[in-house]
Amino acid sequence: MSIAKPYRRTCRQLIDGSYANNGNGEYVSHPKFAQVPASLFRAFLVLQKDFITLLDYIEPADGNLCTYSYRVHELLMRTCVEVEAQCRTIFADNGYGDTSKCTMTDYRKLEVSHRLSSYRAKLPLWSGDLAVRSPFEAWSKGGPLTWYQAYNRTKHNRHENFEDANFGALVDAMCGLIILHSAQFRNEDFGRECYLVEGSGLDDGFDEAAGNYFLVGYPYDWPPGERYEFDWTQLRASPDPFQNFDYSTADLPHPAAGGARR
Repeated sequence: MSIAKPYRRTCRQLIDGSYANNGNGEYVSHPKFAQVPASLFRAFLVLQKDFITLLDYIEPADGNLCTYSYRVHELLMRTCVEVEAQCRTIFADNGYGDTSKCTMTDYRKLEVSHRLSSYRAKLPLWSGDLAVRSPFEAWSKGGPLTWYQAYNRTKHNRHENFEDANFGALVDAMCGLIILHSAQFRNEDFGRECYLVEGSGLDDGFDEAAGNYFLVGYPYDWPPGERYEFDWTQLRASPDPFQNFDYSTADLPHPAAGGARR
């Protein structure tokens, strides 16, 4: 059985294999799909702008992933705070209850609802082989997110762990943030400011992400029983065309479950 009503703040593959065919992707912009989504997206745009400015000083390249500085550290802190805010809001909009004490251990449940480990993000301008990032891949194996651990270590003891807050951790955090947005709203931009990068090349399995800088590779391996199947032209007329995802019953990936889904 497929899913006849979308979960709030949850973008999924449709039963026909697409994400938006025949207007059935328009649910992401419905006012009952999410509470004030543009507010969090504006915060992302500020971070993206500052990240692009940082690239004037750090060349986006494999060889610079270990580069660290106070600017990189500051941007990593802010980005991971926004990652937490996005995760917390998904829980809240789905009626999870008190989210004030949730940690990343709790937010791993988003792997069940959003299949985050199957998402990839790509930087359009990069020198080397590591332009494509899978920041949530470890969740498919039950492991921790190394970039988020770097954030935590340097937040609590910057003096001893300063080198952990490096450019590689920041890139993964930024990619994680745009993936979180894409896994909720696809490329919905809420009237965003554009950072269009010409010649990005959208013919390699990646789509333009909201904000027009990063590229996103969506998961096309949703089991048919976990895909959406509805006629949005009819469903949108109902009093509430959405349902909550029950995170209290979500089964987390087991550490021995194998590699990330592709």
